[in-house]
Amino acid sequence: MPKRILTGTVTSNANEQTVTVSVERRFKHPVLQKTIRKSKKYRAHDEKNAFKVGDQVRIIECAPRSKTKRWEVLEA
Repeated sequence: MPKRILTGTVTSNANEQTVTVSVERRFKHPVLQKTIRKSKKYRAHDEKNAFKVGDQVRIIECAPRSKTKRWEVLEA
């Protein structure tokens, strides 16, 4: 099965080698046909502490790095 790649915005870089990425998805409501925005936060591994708050990044699935980290930053 291929690894998922998501695009989102860095919302926090307070922890060492970790960034919190907020990923937003848009979809139409099945009944109301209104466009809905939902967001979810992912904790991703950032080896070099290169990314700052507000950066657009792509993250990819990986083997578990810690209790909460299941993603790593692919690129900006």
